[in-house]
Amino acid sequence: MPNPKHRHSKTRRDMRRAHDFLQEPGLSKCASCGATKTPHRVCPECGHYRGREVSAGAQKS
Repeated sequence: MPNPKHRHSKTRRDMRRAHDFLQEPGLSKCASCGATKTPHRVCPECGHYRGREVSAGAQKS
């Protein structure tokens, strides 16, 4: 198996790792209740998706 002949610099290492950080998930607002939700998913608060009620949503107690 080939091994590296020369040591890579810290700059080169850091440039390679530039995309390894965690990103925040994309969020959108629900059109019916205004809660934040992930796009293309049913709202966990009210149960609406694209203006229609799809599920019962979270039970408020």
